[in-house]
Amino acid sequence: MAADAESFYLEQVTITDASEDDYRYEEVPADDDFSLPEGDEDLEKAVQTIQEQTEDLQLQSQRTTLTSKKPLTHKPEVIDDFLRNFLIKMGMTRTLECFQTEWYEMIQKGLFSAEDIEFVPDVYTHNQLLDVEIKSLRKELEQYKDAASKAGHVTLKLQKEREFHRMHHKRVAQEKNRLINDIKRLKIHYSSYEPLLRQLHEKYETLLRQKMLTTLERDRAVGQITGLQATLRSLESGRGIKVPETIVYKYRREDGTIGPTQRAILEAREKSLLQAGVAPYDPAKDPTKQIGKRHPKDSEFPPDTRVNPLLAHIKRKGSIPQKLGVYRQHSSIKAHNLAVSCLALHPRKEILVTGSDDHLWKMWSIIKGEVIMTGEGHTDWISGCSFHPRGLKLATSSGDTTVRIWDFSKAECILTLEGHGHAVWDCSWHSCGDFLASCSMDNTSKIWDINSERCRYTIRGHMDSVNSIEFLPFSNTILTSSADKTLSLWDARMGLCAQTFYGHLHSCNDATFNMKGDTIVSCDSYGVMKLWDVRKVAVMLSYDAGPHSGNQVAFSPTGQIVSMASNDGTLKMLDLATGSLESLDAHEDGVQSVIFDPKGDFLFSGGSDGSVQIWI
Repeated sequence: MAADAESFYLEQVTITDASEDDYRYEEVPADDDFSLPEGDEDLEKAVQTIQEQTEDLQLQSQRTTLTSKKPLTHKPEVIDDFLRNFLIKMGMTRTLECFQTEWYEMIQKGLFSAEDIEFVPDVYTHNQLLDVEIKSLRKELEQYKDAASKAGHVTLKLQKEREFHRMHHKRVAQEKNRLINDIKRLKIHYSSYEPLLRQLHEKYETLLRQKMLTTLERDRAVGQITGLQATLRSLESGRGIKVPETIVYKYRREDGTIGPTQRAILEAREKSLLQAGVAPYDPAKDPTKQIGKRHPKDSEFPPDTRVNPLLAHIKRKGSIPQKLGVYRQHSSIKAHNLAVSCLALHPRKEILVTGSDDHLWKMWSIIKGEVIMTGEGHTDWISGCSFHPRGLKLATSSGDTTVRIWDFSKAECILTLEGHGHAVWDCSWHSCGDFLASCSMDNTSKIWDINSERCRYTIRGHMDSVNSIEFLPFSNTILTSSADKTLSLWDARMGLCAQTFYGHLHSCNDATFNMKGDTIVSCDSYGVMKLWDVRKVAVMLSYDAGPHSGNQVAFSPTGQIVSMASNDGTLKMLDLATGSLESLDAHEDGVQSVIFDPKGDFLFSGGSDGSVQIWI
């Protein structure tokens, strides 16, 4: 028979060694706390179960081998018994009955005797034993298949657990590197405070000396002014001069009285006001505190009929349309140790100013990339900066609730404007250079008169923080964006709201005019950009470039491209003609500010990584 030639094999399973990939594990220091997760107990149980199954299979194989090696029986078996056993085994009962009936009938008839009945050859008995052994081997084969299947599942589970632990280890390593970088930044930030503290200590000592000198000068002046008091009192009785309470309150002592020196100064000041023909401000006559405020140095707002001279330059350049894909990274400036929060370009020269969270502003040469000047004085982060239209001064806003005016010729702060109750987010010059607008987290905006050094109007109307403010070039119109999800247009001459734009679903972070002044672009904290028609007070286009926050937006000089500084570290460039969007990636952290140069040849971006990227 062919039973001896048959062969049986277990199914071949190939287990790949996944540890031969290119992954490189980072070395973990021995002093780091490291503990295996609780899931490793199941891994140990699985390994122990596989070992037990392997031992059981080895014992069964040994038993089978012993059974197969037993010698063949030589006990003879007659043919009729063999046939009966075979028929019973096959379940052929009717054939068995017929066989027995015919078999015994032939014996009774004497057709053959018992001696004629032969024994069954040994080969048949051997075939039966082989059949039993085949069944046993098939059963073992099924057991091996089950064991191999279980081992495959366990291997797959172990591979998944290995990948999980590998990803966990990689994430921990990344978090460790991030924490190391944060610690380095904190150390740099901490070291930046030391020179400021020394500077403040020196200023404190200087002020003490100045206070002592002022006290001596005051005592010396008291004797000189005593003779002038009689003359001034006679003038007061003769002309009916009355010192305003608002001015008197400024010069009162702590006990409520006015000294002789202060009274003489007040009376002399009142005399000069009368001679100049300007009435002093009396709050009793101005309960609204908006109309009728007069000061001898107050500036007048220019007429609102002027034409923007830059429009002629745009028309000349409009024949060459700007398109996406033309801006490429030209150079990079490591400007500050902390985030660059704002940018401003000189109106005539190739000079760039950067403001940062390190309380400093710096002036840079765009061509050489060198520092020209550094401004120190703010006690908190700088949020906004704006060049004077003539380029001789700079205004900066800060988280210390102040706005400072810096004179480049003197290389120092010449004026500090105080009045906001919270951090000031932004500032913008009027095109005439006599007025400055600022917006704050205290939900208000202010119009400052630089000549009289006072606040002309406080604009109230937004229900949340006012995040940006901008004068329309060569106009008295102000644009503000607020965390109350609205934009507003204001008349700076009266401090009244002219129009409000509704449509954003999240906090508006920035808004700006195009050069013509007929379109506004704004962005919110979810990266949604909206274009507004100023005349129709309606949305022209809405584009979702999120989900990361949009921090600042800017129009190209021709108004064909809008750029948005995104918190995902990219610049979003939107082509208004085609509606296509492009991303410029160069910063390692979020982009905080973006600005085009007036000719449209350069694009500047400042990021939280402390760098300024120049695109051309």
